[in-house]
Amino acid sequence: MTPARPPVLPAVAEVQKAFHSDLVAEVARAVTDEKVVVVGVSGLAPGKKARKILEEQKVPYRYLQYGSYFSGWRRRLALKIWVGWPTFPLVFVKGTFVGGASDLKKLAESGELQKLLAD
Repeated sequence: MTPARPPVLPAVAEVQKAFHSDLVAEVARAVTDEKVVVVGVSGLAPGKKARKILEEQKVPYRYLQYGSYFSGWRRRLALKIWVGWPTFPLVFVKGTFVGGASDLKKLAESGELQKLLAD
């Protein structure tokens, strides 16, 4: 069982909220505007895997790429804090965060991805 997150002082919460808020706002807009969004990192296999799964399922998506493994990590950290997920890609379906590439694969294989898209 995962322990509950500890309380955060309001001043610290404000710092967290402001941390690269422009990037978080950009991704949040895309998640609101598009049915499927994949947020990835240049050159990493899981992001390619997620896009391949969507293409095989004939699911249109928007891909947002932020830096490479070595560059842009500080800005991407804001997205990890926002979503509460430790790795990339971040996959969103109809405004809901569904996990990464392996999670997307499970959804596609079970038929749940098409159900999520149909609702």
